[in-house]
Amino acid sequence: MLTDHRTAQFAALGEQLEEQYWLYTEELTILTERLRDAAGEDTVTMATIAGCRRMLADTARALRHLAEGRYGSCETCQDAIPIARLEILPQARFCTRCQRDHPN
Repeated sequence: MLTDHRTAQFAALGEQLEEQYWLYTEELTILTERLRDAAGEDTVTMATIAGCRRMLADTARALRHLAEGRYGSCETCQDAIPIARLEILPQARFCTRCQRDHPN
């Protein structure tokens, strides 16, 4: 069960995640247009697009977990992910202990 304080922190993190989602979406649009203009020959832009897609997917997953009430729980051990970690990486999927076992 979430405390009132953790609920408020999650609300703030949710706003941050939504902002990140739209920023990644905008960046992906710009990069896709750049790649189209380069006729698909820009490997740096292609790599940047791949990274942006991963971040967008991670952010979307975090938003979905927030809506489902599963946000902030480690996907491996189900322990609470510390707020300090979520403030740095709001789309974190694992606690620090389990992250060592899932480096990707």
